[in-house]
Amino acid sequence: MTAARLSLALALGLLVHGTVAEAAEGLAGPYLAGRQAFSMADYDQAAIYLALALQQDPENQAVAETAMLAQIARGQPAKAVAIAQKQRDGGADSQIVTLVTLADLAQRGDYAGAIADLDAGHSAGPLVDDLFRAWALVGQGQMSDALTVFDKVADQSGLKSFGLYHKALALASVGDFEGADEIFSGDAGGPLRATRRGIIAHAQVLSQLERNPAAVELITLVAGNASDPELEALRDRLVAGESVPFDLIATPADGIAEVFATVAGVLNAETGALDALTFTRLAEFMKPDYVDAILMSAGILERQKQYELATAAYNRIGHDDPSYLTAELGRVDALVASDRVDAAIEALEQLAKSMPEVPVVWSTLGDILRRQERYAEAASAYDKAIAVLPAEQPGQWVVYYTRGICLEREKDWEAAEPDFRKALELSPDQPQVLNYMGYSFLEMKTNLDEALAMIEKAVAAKPDDGYIVDSLGWALYRLGRYEDAVAHMEKAVGLMPVDSIVNDHLGDVYWAVGRKREAEFQWKRALSFEPETEEEAARIRRKLEVGLDVVLAEEGAEPLAVSKNDD
Repeated sequence: MTAARLSLALALGLLVHGTVAEAAEGLAGPYLAGRQAFSMADYDQAAIYLALALQQDPENQAVAETAMLAQIARGQPAKAVAIAQKQRDGGADSQIVTLVTLADLAQRGDYAGAIADLDAGHSAGPLVDDLFRAWALVGQGQMSDALTVFDKVADQSGLKSFGLYHKALALASVGDFEGADEIFSGDAGGPLRATRRGIIAHAQVLSQLERNPAAVELITLVAGNASDPELEALRDRLVAGESVPFDLIATPADGIAEVFATVAGVLNAETGALDALTFTRLAEFMKPDYVDAILMSAGILERQKQYELATAAYNRIGHDDPSYLTAELGRVDALVASDRVDAAIEALEQLAKSMPEVPVVWSTLGDILRRQERYAEAASAYDKAIAVLPAEQPGQWVVYYTRGICLEREKDWEAAEPDFRKALELSPDQPQVLNYMGYSFLEMKTNLDEALAMIEKAVAAKPDDGYIVDSLGWALYRLGRYEDAVAHMEKAVGLMPVDSIVNDHLGDVYWAVGRKREAEFQWKRALSFEPETEEEAARIRRKLEVGLDVVLAEEGAEPLAVSKNDD
């Protein structure tokens, strides 16, 4: 963790995992079941069990805190508010209780109450306290006092950018666009690190200052050609000469939501998913249409394998939002991860009807169909993706490569080879393409010298990729350079010790150099790792019965050659 990040973590004073104390010994089963569900990120079940535990022991602070976190994580912060109020009424307090209480007060517009709560000594952590107080002062109309607090944050080690960023947002929210621009441009206090939200805010500020060309230049300079629908939509409006309003932060509550999202972004990178999820959900509580917070929540929930909650989050992004495509693709990922592949395919097909000109929709559909081994359908989806690709770019190699795989699996090498070569034309050093094409040549027993050159280039790029190292060993084997093949095949097995194909290949190489007992050992290992097809398993069993030479003769294949190592 960098010094700045460490300073932020310390300033937060709240790492959510550390707030959940152990419950009293002997507490009945619901708490244990709830805590177990919570540890597995099963927030819905945790909330149910912990509610039962709270009925048994309403005064137990550890149960209450865990219950609050579960409710927040599942997207029900209002239920966490009810628990926090009961804790306060009973005289209990903690950082999570204060955090929830402050969020509730601000969400209801009671900024005076929030400031009074902080003045009473309640704390959600130093950084949250200060930024929250500053925005609450904005809500009270005390702008001068608010700016003083923002400056206080900026003066702390490692927190300068946080204080200045929120100060700039506050100034813009009350119409002081000149003051906001001074901060965003770096004229006041030094340059701010460019963030996506900061770029949007600064561009809106520049537009309000009638400086649309500067705003367009800012977006182009920072975002480049990166695909970001919201930034692209904003740039289009600016180019068209529209006076874009500053609406990133419309109210002090929006500013507090931004505080929570700012904290969440750091915690998501530095500490843990639950810590970040607590703050993204509270950001949503403050600002229900906060798309960035919703998407961050959904992504965290996906990583935690809470696919239903993730899908529900993605579903909240409306069709007219610039981030709708991003949300739909995220929802598709969640459906696939939860084994609802048919639903994912249906979602993509519907998306393709409304967005037929978007290549990523078709290529994503192709990817899912390809993984389901529906190669002909996948190739058709890739056809549509390629048909709507913009001007050629190196990154487009992927769609040609994946279509080539589908065509090769459909045994149409004549159509597949041009796709692989196109992928290499777009990105000449792609090890995946070099390896796949080279290995295909080996299996077809054609272009062996070209195959070897391709695979050697792939290995040079990814020397620790077991599949690629295996391909090199197999290429040398095919060329009759058995002794040379041994070291590479042994390395491949070291990299992928439980892969059936790699162990089988090493067995063949050992047999070719006369190490027959070791060959039989490797073939037995290959069988134990469950070959993909019964045909492969039967061939290995046959080699164990009669040896590789007899199997090759039975297959009508060329016999093992005299080693070419001496050549």
